[in-house]
Amino acid sequence: MTQEPKVSLRGLYKIFGANGKAALKHVQDGMGKEELLVAHKHVLGLQDINVDMQAGEITVVMGLSGSGKSTLIRHLNRLIEPTAGEILVDGIDVMGLNETGLRELRQGKMSMVFQKFALLPHRSVIQNAAMSLAVRGEDEATQMREAQKWLDRVGLGGYEHHYPAQLSGGMQQRVGIARALTANTDIMLMDEAFSALDPLIRTDMQDLLLELQEELHKTIIFITHDLDEALKLSDHLVILKDGAVIQQGEPQDILLNPCDPYIEDFVSDINRARVLRARSIMKPLAKGAKYAGDCQINDNLESLIASSGGETSKTYRVLNGEEAVGQIDMLDLVRALVPRISSTQA
Repeated sequence: MTQEPKVSLRGLYKIFGANGKAALKHVQDGMGKEELLVAHKHVLGLQDINVDMQAGEITVVMGLSGSGKSTLIRHLNRLIEPTAGEILVDGIDVMGLNETGLRELRQGKMSMVFQKFALLPHRSVIQNAAMSLAVRGEDEATQMREAQKWLDRVGLGGYEHHYPAQLSGGMQQRVGIARALTANTDIMLMDEAFSALDPLIRTDMQDLLLELQEELHKTIIFITHDLDEALKLSDHLVILKDGAVIQQGEPQDILLNPCDPYIEDFVSDINRARVLRARSIMKPLAKGAKYAGDCQINDNLESLIASSGGETSKTYRVLNGEEAVGQIDMLDLVRALVPRISSTQA
């Protein structure tokens, strides 16, 4: 039995301008973003978005500036109203919610982590972390208890009575994550949440998110313009260009099988040895094969290269825990490291 998606977007369009509904017909008839702007002075934000986001997974939506990724995430809680299409959360059409239902959705089902932290400067760290519970009207003891629990969990125990201006950028973003976790919602929306951070702090925050996700299994929709970040975090990757989905799927598969020259260009500079996993290139076990060693299914290819000492004649057995599930020939590994050359590069 197929699991119903936690969030579904169906035929979602957003056209910015005085009469988006009228401009919609031009887009549906094939008019592109630039032509729509020149001919009708309207901006195409999203074009026929169809994406399923599964419960307990991290869906990463990525693209360059202007691709529509932040516009998309703001549709999920109707901070932006679509021109056309459906937004389904747990099978309920968000477009059909009245003001009360929409408030309950925003407070009870979805929490948001912002790029610029969005902390209240006049409130302490623990008061900021407890904000969602305060808005719901929870008693102060509950607010403080839950906020303290998540501040401790994100490594900010001892800072609860500081103020945002006393914290580094990375620490402020930890408060933002603690605030979202204190809300105890099924869905977390993260809009460029780490892009304002220095590279080392950003890596720490990515690791923290993955650690928390392994424990909590939230449904996370994460927006980024950084492909390395997208490949590291995502269970399901959606790549946008000019408001349209160019390719979506399991990130390893997108890296190995780009469906469009735009995607081929996008992934061409990635360190494939560091990103690709053994599971993505392994073959079935061959009877009587001799193995130079074992690796785990989620080991990256870089670790296998180190184990082989650069020898291309070796074969390794792939394990899932203690179970043998496949094998990798080093020659196949070398081939996987060579990116497909797009027609624009040829």
